Amino acid sequence: MRVPSGRRSAAAMVILSMTLIVALIGPATVLAKAPPGLQRFKDAIGKVESGGNYHARNKSSGAYGKYQIMPSNWPSWAKRYLGDSHAKQTPTNQEKVASGKFTTLFHKLGSWRRVAFWWLTGSSRSSGWSSYATRYVNKVMRLYKHGVSKPTKPGPTGKHVSEASSAVAYTGTWRTARHRGYAGDKVRYATGAGATATLAFSGTKVTWYGPQGPTRGKAQVYIDGTYVKTVNLYRRGFHAHAAVFRTTVAAGAHTLTIKVLGGSHPMVAVDEFVVVK
Repeated sequence: MRVPSGRRSAAAMVILSMTLIVALIGPATVLAKAPPGLQRFKDAIGKVESGGNYHARNKSSGAYGKYQIMPSNWPSWAKRYLGDSHAKQTPTNQEKVASGKFTTLFHKLGSWRRVAFWWLTGSSRSSGWSSYATRYVNKVMRLYKHGVSKPTKPGPTGKHVSEASSAVAYTGTWRTARHRGYAGDKVRYATGAGATATLAFSGTKVTWYGPQGPTRGKAQVYIDGTYVKTVNLYRRGFHAHAAVFRTTVAAGAHTLTIKVLGGSHPMVAVDEFVVVK
């Protein structure tokens, strides 16, 4: 637009002032009114995607964090909602980005069901969903309606050891099961009494993560060959990524052994371990 010469300075000052205001308040999208139920929806998505683990990583896709954000999406979303495309995926930043993106999607799509479908597929379709996508959306909406059983907290820092790591030795028959809520999308599970999984680790704290649910059973836990506790994984509802056992030990080399007990609900699974030095 052409500006008369006598008004150029004033116009320049107005433009500069507007630029400074935008810079100070950040991206306009962040200022959009939060839709009703935003936090409950975030809790539901976080539970389904990662069990609420801020450090979960999908080994095949690279999706990371509580909300399993794809690495190709993070820079642009971080730029839009944090003002920095290089911002780290800290728990606080994950929450801010998720709030901004879910708010944007809700205002665009009009319902949390459609937002859940978009989160899984990246599609804005309102019908013709696959059976898998429908199950995913229904699960999210059940959690949204009834609430997540426990508040999700940042996952522990430390070394994450997957169920497929060479540091874990198995005896008996163990099979692989898949689910989006598992760390890396997979677990190793056994149903035969006496089957064992033994982690060799060096540290002061260790946590065993695994699924809980109506088909899950009991296991004995041993530290350095000494019985510590019997863990009951049975729950009325399914929890894909739960901290089912944790303990503190003296600094040094140790073993943690999980021994399947069998019974009417025999299934016991290993998702991952987190070891803290």
